[in-house]
Amino acid sequence: MTFVMNGKMDWLYQRCHRESINQSFFRPGFLIICLGMLLTLVMYPALRTLGFQLHSALTGSYMSGHHSVILINCPNEQAAKDISRAIMERRLAACVNIFPKSYTMYYWKGEIQDATEILLMAKTRTSKIQRLKDFVKSVHPYDVPEILSFPVEDGSLSYMKWIDDAVPDD
Repeated sequence: MTFVMNGKMDWLYQRCHRESINQSFFRPGFLIICLGMLLTLVMYPALRTLGFQLHSALTGSYMSGHHSVILINCPNEQAAKDISRAIMERRLAACVNIFPKSYTMYYWKGEIQDATEILLMAKTRTSKIQRLKDFVKSVHPYDVPEILSFPVEDGSLSYMKWIDDAVPDD
């Protein structure tokens, strides 16, 4: 009985000792993998931008989705000018077009409304859309401002480069 007990104890000791060796062996590897993943997540925006620029430079083509057009309706010309200037001062867009009055009909609180509005069309990097939407919501006179964005599928490479130069990538 003692022999069997010692055999079990030896086996248990060897197994525990082997697992502690394996744990100390894999711990640095696990740490390196975690740090690599964290670094990749932190560097993703810069790596993505670099990838777009490299692709465009090597192929001479445009990679769709890197730029966007945003439409914003405003109640009057003064609000449109004020919002446009604030967008430009914050470098959230390369340019903002202000289109003249348009007649619009919409549902509001269960009733059909009609009004005249001024349409803004801003060109920017897709990576700036969320910041631009948040900013417009904070300064827009409407409770629910119309802010629609569309990715650019294709365009002049020199114009797209101009947008990149005008709107810094944070």
